[in-house]
Amino acid sequence: MQKPAQSAGRILCCLMSKPADKPEVVQLPAETPTAAPVHNRRAAAQRVREARDRLTSTSGTRPAFDRELLRQHAQTRISASYVVMLLVVATGLLFGCWMEPVSAAIWTCGMLCIHAGIIRNCVRFLAEPASLTSTRKWRTRFVLLDLLYGLCWTAILIHPASLDVVSNTLMMFLMLLVIAVSSMLAASLPVAALAATAPVTVAMALNFVLSGSFDNYVLAVLALAAEGYFALLARRLHSTTLATLEARAEKDALIGELEQAKSISDEARHRAESANVAKSRFLAQMSHELRTPLNAILGFSEVMKSEIFGAHAVPVYKEYSADIHNSGVHLLNLINEILDLSRIEAGRYELNEEAVSLVHVVADCHHLLKLRASSRGITIHEVFEHGMPKIWGDERAARQIVLNLLSNSIKFTPQGGEIWLKVGWTASGGQYLSVKDTGSGIAEDEIPVVLASFGQGSNSIKSAEQGAGLGLPIAKSLIDMHGGTFTLKSKLRIGTEVIVTFPPERVMSALAPMSDEAPPLQPENTRTVTPDEKRRARNKPIMNAGTGL
Repeated sequence: MQKPAQSAGRILCCLMSKPADKPEVVQLPAETPTAAPVHNRRAAAQRVREARDRLTSTSGTRPAFDRELLRQHAQTRISASYVVMLLVVATGLLFGCWMEPVSAAIWTCGMLCIHAGIIRNCVRFLAEPASLTSTRKWRTRFVLLDLLYGLCWTAILIHPASLDVVSNTLMMFLMLLVIAVSSMLAASLPVAALAATAPVTVAMALNFVLSGSFDNYVLAVLALAAEGYFALLARRLHSTTLATLEARAEKDALIGELEQAKSISDEARHRAESANVAKSRFLAQMSHELRTPLNAILGFSEVMKSEIFGAHAVPVYKEYSADIHNSGVHLLNLINEILDLSRIEAGRYELNEEAVSLVHVVADCHHLLKLRASSRGITIHEVFEHGMPKIWGDERAARQIVLNLLSNSIKFTPQGGEIWLKVGWTASGGQYLSVKDTGSGIAEDEIPVVLASFGQGSNSIKSAEQGAGLGLPIAKSLIDMHGGTFTLKSKLRIGTEVIVTFPPERVMSALAPMSDEAPPLQPENTRTVTPDEKRRARNKPIMNAGTGL
């Protein structure tokens, strides 16, 4: 027992003493998307459905297509009933001149009876409800009726009055006419078309061959060629009809999918709207409950921080009070931003519009945040155009837009960076505000993320000063309410620029003087005054005290 253990130990030592081989780096193939596109899923479902339909169908197509083809066959038979009757009567009259009139009359009556039976069955088929077993039964019945129809035509065409060239040519013409009409009528059902035309063609070809002349051999070949041509034509018509039915079925299926998707999207939209309304109601109801205790926390923490009622026994308590106060201010600002965003999304944010100077608003915001920027060594440059008129808008909203944009630039600009504030005219006559910094920038694929509510880019997540991701969405929503535009341009390691524009309709330019004259203060007296009345007015005393006059 010791030898195997010793040998195993030596092998293990040898393996441990050997240097480790360099691991082989294998490049893995790119992962394929797990979620298949919608059209691939639709195509797979369609292939499965078609395979199932072919297994349950008698003709290799969908059962619904079998019923539709039989319906078209019946409708075609009914619509062409008078044409067939006319052809039968004309053929009976023609053969009555060559043959015995009684035989021609009997054939004509029999042919009309068969035709009436076909029409009656077609009417019954159209009136009967659809089912799989009935479709198979009616398909077999139509094939047998067309076979009887073809045999009846064979009975009259193989007994010509004479065997000369004229009679053979006439028989050939009638045969082609019968084959053409039968092929067109039964194009929706190729088996029925073959059952109606094959007996006539075979009988005529045998009749021509048995005559023993070269001309009749040629007519027999032509008869068979005509049968092949009309059979191929009927097959092509059937394929075209089937393709039309498939296109119609796909269109109906697509319409059904669209209606289903629309209903699903409407239901999802209603649920989202209900959730949004519930969220807005909750925030509106909770605003007082959230702000009341928070204001108490801010007030008492400020009292403790300022040591109004005396110094703390432990100096650390003063720092703790300052931390509590700063955290409360941050939480209050966050609550205000959430409430503002909820009001904007719910459409309850009302603009208090007045004449606002955009230059003054930007200068005031710069003054408020100048100390914060100086503490980080950031230089803010102002580039304002002179003589800018006021705009018609909400001053609080404009101030919040500028503060959000400028605070974001200060937050993500490194020490020693620069920020440019620009206010000027747009090409269309409006006014614009531009905030450009030399910060870390935003990736192009993250721009939609930072513009969404509570969206934060990778740089914001890594930054020490994280926010709620509501500054840019609120600014964009407020400028949209003013009818302006919000544009964000950024490049990594270069900087970010946000351009906000107000439309020309909100610029309050100087009004031109009114061209119409002002109305008179007193209405003009249109009645003319005579000289006697003027004289009486001059001589009349001003007051008649005590006279009663």
